[in-house]
Amino acid sequence: MARDFNAIMGYRFEDLHVGMTAETSRTVTDADILMFAGVSGDMNPVHMDDEFASQTMFKGRIAHGFLTVSFVSSVLGTKMPGPGAVYVSQTVRFLAPVHSGDTVVSRATVIGLLPEKRRVTLDTRCIVRDKVVLEGEAVVFIPPR
Repeated sequence: MARDFNAIMGYRFEDLHVGMTAETSRTVTDADILMFAGVSGDMNPVHMDDEFASQTMFKGRIAHGFLTVSFVSSVLGTKMPGPGAVYVSQTVRFLAPVHSGDTVVSRATVIGLLPEKRRVTLDTRCIVRDKVVLEGEAVVFIPPR
């Protein structure tokens, strides 16, 4: 018997409107940074070496920028538009570092809809203690059901 995935799919394209917002939060741990380094192969000492990182402008180790970007993916893939949505593009500007122990709130807000292509444009942001650390824009495709 074939599985019915309708129950776990995210929003239907027709249910989205400009201004809708969703967010997730996650506290970054040393284990997150270590695992991201292992998966990505990015062993830059600014992420991995306390002594090295203490001598940089950050005064300590920082999380990988794309670890932070991945939190945006979490919002898009689990909240809004949700399961079934497929990334088309993502722009990003890194505005401040994220450290182990920081709680990152990732927020996506619908800013445009392109019905003929079933594409949604979203403003994307990551925030730590009321400071925007990352901003950008995502485009996702919502497949028909």
